[in-house]
Amino acid sequence: MSATIIDGKALAAQVKERVRQQVETFSQRPGLAVILVGDNPASRVYVDGKKRDCAECGIYSEEYTLPAQTSQRELLELVEALNGRADVDGILCQLPLPQGLDERAVLRAIAPDKDVDCFHPYNVGELMIGEQSFQPCTPAGVMEMLDAYGIDVAGKHAVVLGRSNIVGKPQAMLLLQRNATVTICHSRTPDLAEQCRRADILVAAVGQEGLVTADMVKEGAVVIDVAMNRNAAGKLCGDVCFEEVAQKASYITPVPGGVGPMTRAMLMVNTLTAARLHGKG
Repeated sequence: MSATIIDGKALAAQVKERVRQQVETFSQRPGLAVILVGDNPASRVYVDGKKRDCAECGIYSEEYTLPAQTSQRELLELVEALNGRADVDGILCQLPLPQGLDERAVLRAIAPDKDVDCFHPYNVGELMIGEQSFQPCTPAGVMEMLDAYGIDVAGKHAVVLGRSNIVGKPQAMLLLQRNATVTICHSRTPDLAEQCRRADILVAAVGQEGLVTADMVKEGAVVIDVAMNRNAAGKLCGDVCFEEVAQKASYITPVPGGVGPMTRAMLMVNTLTAARLHGKG
């Protein structure tokens, strides 16, 4: 069989259009502040993309570009100032931060009701008990993709490759909330291939090119490739050997053009949610 390719780019455009239509009904424009510290080229690309998304959705955005030598105190003072501004509904500090800055302290300093990345311990705790206002953008994007393509996760065996705080763990929680039976695999998991072959839904989020091969995938499985790697030729690729796995899967996401655009779209959804929490909707 040949898998249906899940078009994350097209779906992200639909999500952003829904956000734009809702923003038009608001009494005040939602606002997003993005902080970029240092000159990481990849971070620069991500921030520019988020600014374009805001413009498409009618969301007010501000960017704070700080030198790599910025002190912890200066960064925390900026976050505190943004916490106090009524026109800023969401605050995003682009990671990774330069060496010497404490990411945990910065993420904890962002007010939970403005934490549109859903990294604050309060929001992570809310996610654990299913009471969250925000959902982490990448895992939420994956769930949106599954819904858009009519893939019901209830009763399915979902295997998540990776246990990061940004993707693996929250992805498992969102799948569990939707009544999937979830297995989390990682570098210490014995017989990884056998675990993967049991999956009805396989989510790869490790960051290792070519990790998932066709012999690791059950016939008809749904394969979601979250990773963003560069191969020896400099080409973007995921964890999944796309061409060979697509011959066995029922649905599969490409890299690029799969989960990546949905991550950014869900940031717009979270900013909209934050504006509603602040009484603008």
